[in-house]
Formats: sequence, C-alpha cells, structure tokens
Amino acid sequence: MRVLIAEDTGILRETLSALLQLQDDLDVVAEVSSGDRIVPAALEHHPDVAVVDIDLPRVDGITATAELSHRVPGCAVLILTGLARPSNLRAALDAGARGFLLKDTPAADLIAAIRRVAAGEPVIDPTSAAAALQQRPTPLTPRETAVLQRYAAGAEPREIAAELFLSYGTVRNYLASAMAKLAARNRVDAIRIATEAGWL
Repeated sequence: MRVLIAEDTGILRETLSALLQLQDDLDVVAEVSSGDRIVPAALEHHPDVAVVDIDLPRVDGITATAELSHRVPGCAVLILTGLARPSNLRAALDAGARGFLLKDTPAADLIAAIRRVAAGEPVIDPTSAAAALQQRPTPLTPRETAVLQRYAAGAEPREIAAELFLSYGTVRNYLASAMAKLAARNRVDAIRIATEAGWL
C-alpha cells in the first residue's frame, strides 16, 4: 500500500514516515511539507492513501484534499490534525476526505485507519464526530465565513477584496452582516463568537 505524507513539521513527518515504513504492507512513497506539493507528488507517485495535515503552508490541507480528490480519485485522504473543530471535520468530508483523526491518536490506531481508508471505509475520530453532531448550524453564508476567516487571519478589508475578487464595499458589507447575524459588538467579537461556536 503506497502512502503519501503531507506534514510541515519536519520531526513529525519523519517520525510518521519511519513508523509506517516498519509495516510490511505500507510503503511511504512521498513526503511533502506544503499543501501545494500534494497533488504534484500524488500524480508522480500514485499513492493509495494520503495522510494530510490541515494547517499546511501555501495551500491548506482542506483545499489540497479537494483538488487531490478531483485529480487523483484513486487516492484516499486521511486528515491527521491537531485542529479538531467541528467545522474542520465537515470541511474535510466535503472536500472528499475519507478519514479524520487527531494527532494524539495512538500509532496502532493510525496504522489501522490507513488500512481501512485504503479499503474504502470511512474513519472518523469519535470525539470530533460527536462535537460536530452537537454543533448548531452556522448562520453565516459561505462568503461571510470566508471574509471573516481572512479578517481573523489578519488581512485588511482591501486585501480581502483583492484576494476574493470583490469590491472593498462588498467586503465591508459582508463583515457588517456577519456581525449583525452573530450579535457581535465589533469584528473582533464576531471572530470570537464564530470561533467558539466552531463556525470558523
């Protein structure tokens, strides 16, 4: 079984690779440290499973998963993350991931999960699944969420407008409507409310 690892922390990537190589039926064929390298590596090495972190530089793991699912549909994606928010689980599944586990998962469970997703089975961390089921649906539209996420990451409205191909006024309107829907005092309060609810 051929495995691709996408993880930006070097020691974790190397340790995971060494662990998997000890298994007779697993062969790590590619290791990448940024999201933009996932699809090219998969096209070159044809892995059966990609173990992907969410928080990757240049292209995040969710975006890369969606592209990988489209470009290399034979490769099952197992998200391995420290970001256990319900919104990340939903986004990962929507992008085509077959598995979602946390980085504190025992090694034996991770190895078993890789084999299961390769066989076509879904594997979801039970704590994350329970949290997702209990979460209230977001009142924000996808565009309001995208704008608020970028603002939370430190981008100014003019930068967000350029990045999303919107006008400056439209970005301000999205931020204002997000604040109103969340009953937030200001933009920072809107970020806090949405983050605590798992909507960002």
